[in-house]
Amino acid sequence: MSNSIFWNDIQQIIDEGFSSNGLNKLELYAEQFINQQLVYKRFSSFEQHGCAAGGVANVVATLLAGADAGTDHADSFSNDFKGECKRGKTQEQRIEQWARKKQCWLDNVDLVLPRALGEQLAEGGEAHVYQQGTNLIKSIGLDYYIQPILALDRISLHNTYFPETKLLVVGFGRTSEGNFQIVAEQSFIQGTKMSDKEIHDFALKLGFDCINPKNWTYATPEIYLSDLHDENVIRSYRGNVFVIDCDIRINTPELRCGGVRTLTTEVEFK
Repeated sequence: MSNSIFWNDIQQIIDEGFSSNGLNKLELYAEQFINQQLVYKRFSSFEQHGCAAGGVANVVATLLAGADAGTDHADSFSNDFKGECKRGKTQEQRIEQWARKKQCWLDNVDLVLPRALGEQLAEGGEAHVYQQGTNLIKSIGLDYYIQPILALDRISLHNTYFPETKLLVVGFGRTSEGNFQIVAEQSFIQGTKMSDKEIHDFALKLGFDCINPKNWTYATPEIYLSDLHDENVIRSYRGNVFVIDCDIRINTPELRCGGVRTLTTEVEFK
């Protein structure tokens, strides 16, 4: 199957309103993606595995969001802010339509989760965190990204580079104010805070160069990594280091951190 035929098929599934046949096709594509019979060239092989580790919902949403620019498209990144916002809304709508059909959609996430799980455990720049037994439930907004595909990239990359604290996407929703949310599950890790110097040394050991210590930003030519401060990185009581949250992206030249990658949505079937 060619790249254009694949994306035309995804578009047809969307245009037909996610019929039973369309939903079955998406499940098949997700299975092929997870088995790497469908190679998504946006990611490396390891990163595609990280996307798969986020669950079927993460894979399907990534493909639906990737379809927003039509067939034979390449860059999802754009300096045109209005265009980026428009694509973001299109991606939101497609994921919402699918999630409602699959019954993994929550209206009023900001009201439903506190009623079900109690008071939030923590709140970050774009996430509200609740505890459910030995797991955390995170309601993640698009404050840093605008486009869902970039927020989904973040989950896939987190799972690639920090698999011990992988994020499993369990659903999607909107707040009572209409803001799109990704709902994910993550293991709860207990530990102690680390100093900036310890986190800095940890990032360097992983192969990242320090770009700006004032906002905890590191990078390789492939990956941009930021927000790596002492509330997002902890040392377990056994001495292991866990990254529980960070801003991690495919490092494109537009990020001005020495990036060399492009945000392609080209696919190939094996």
